[in-house]
Amino acid sequence: MKSKIILTALLSVSLMACAQETPKVKHKKSDRSAKGNTKPVKFANAEDPICHMKTEPDMKDTALYKNKTYGFCSVYCKDEFKKNPEKYAQK
Repeated sequence: MKSKIILTALLSVSLMACAQETPKVKHKKSDRSAKGNTKPVKFANAEDPICHMKTEPDMKDTALYKNKTYGFCSVYCKDEFKKNPEKYAQK
């Protein structure tokens, strides 16, 4: 009887873990004075196509698509772009 209760509890926890939403992206303000020798980059996009945050010249998360460099606020947004770049790329 105890094993059935434990098995049921484990199964419930597993199902709840699988049903969680995609984690939200936490944005942090850029501190340009703390950055090293990063060179400003001209991105093809003025804002992150996933979360619509404005791009900044010193963003580290970038992707190259059709010879254009796209800037992203986070690895999550960059990975989402890479799944279907045609959907998000500017024409």
